[in-house]
Amino acid sequence: MCGRFTLTVDPAELKDAFGDFVFPNQFAPRYNIAPTQPVLAIPNDEKNSADFFLWGLIPSWAKDPSIANKLINARGETIAEKPSFRGGFKYKRCLILTDGFYEWKTQEGAKTKTPYFIHMKDRKPFAFAGLWDEWHSPDGGTLRTCTIITTSPNELMSTLHNRMPVILNQSDYAQWLDAAPQAPEGLLPLIRPFPADKMSAYPVSRLVNAPGNERPECILPA
Repeated sequence: MCGRFTLTVDPAELKDAFGDFVFPNQFAPRYNIAPTQPVLAIPNDEKNSADFFLWGLIPSWAKDPSIANKLINARGETIAEKPSFRGGFKYKRCLILTDGFYEWKTQEGAKTKTPYFIHMKDRKPFAFAGLWDEWHSPDGGTLRTCTIITTSPNELMSTLHNRMPVILNQSDYAQWLDAAPQAPEGLLPLIRPFPADKMSAYPVSRLVNAPGNERPECILPA
């Protein structure tokens, strides 16, 4: 599961990391992004522009928007089969932008789990593989929502948890963001653990346990 992450870099740093995509001129750094909150994502809608989506997928056919609370993650192993995700996997994929995420480790003999912050060794921003959709409410409003795809852990993540978010290589962005319908066979090879030797992790304060704690102290080493 991926239940919290960060995006603390500014638009210029995103531009350096992601190239030709268009980003909002400004946005506040986020140190503790939680489900149902806005996240910055690039959808495969041929505009090559990042926009804010609510984290927690509401499929277009859903009757009740509260389903978003159950669909913050999509298991990569069943993504091509589950009704909530198979349409998005074929038609509506996105990059969810981040520069780190949290996971909680169960320590032997401890009563509470220890939060860890996981990031790239070069500290550059990166992208989760995601799905997105648009949901139209009875009153005429529209919500754009997304979910993060997860997979089995790499060697680093396996010491913390039994799942990890799918992190895409930059060379895979074009295929993932292709607006044309994609067969599962062509995309499933991208649903894999990211190389552990490019990542690092360290324990942080339990401040991050509360979604209301949104400040730089969340990512400081404990």
